[in-house]
Amino acid sequence: MKPFILLAALGAMATLAAAQQAPEAAAKPSGGPVKGGTYVVDPTHTFVMYEMGHYGTTTNRGRFSTKDGSVKIDGSGASGKVDITMDISSINTGVDLLNRHVLSKDFFNVAEFPTGRFVADRIAFSGDKVIEVPGTLTLLGQTRPVTLKASRFGCYISPLINRQVCGGDFETTVQRSQFGILWGLNFGFEDKVHLLVQVEAIDIQ
Repeated sequence: MKPFILLAALGAMATLAAAQQAPEAAAKPSGGPVKGGTYVVDPTHTFVMYEMGHYGTTTNRGRFSTKDGSVKIDGSGASGKVDITMDISSINTGVDLLNRHVLSKDFFNVAEFPTGRFVADRIAFSGDKVIEVPGTLTLLGQTRPVTLKASRFGCYISPLINRQVCGGDFETTVQRSQFGILWGLNFGFEDKVHLLVQVEAIDIQ
């Protein structure tokens, strides 16, 4: 996984450069992912946000980052594989007290399960656009099937690193009780959790 981490760092450096100085050229659309291509997930553009109902009124939200990951497109360009590791310990709800609670045994039990993982052996395309990714999500040692539905997807040539970057916004809904997260179910916190996932990955070839 070291080459992936190094290239992810390259993406991070490009992002930092972008924050300091505008690129000389705009990003150019580049069609779909490269057939047979391998992509490294850029952790500076890949996050998971969760939304959970709170007493039937507002919505509690939090976000966590990714550690590393890869996306491999098969030779036909019509499917592929995904393997992404999430850094659950990076959760940020915007409230320090709530951060400590969701990291505890009541929720994600990060002391024992610091990471989560999404793995897929198939990617569904419509033309050159990814439309969904059926796979499995592992949290707290429990693995359950989930399907990420794309709400947008595209590829471009980054003017900062001169490589193709592909990515999109995805979403799904899970039941947290299936992963053993039971706190609050009996007094107003919903079981259904909406996951919003943004992913960008860099072609390493």
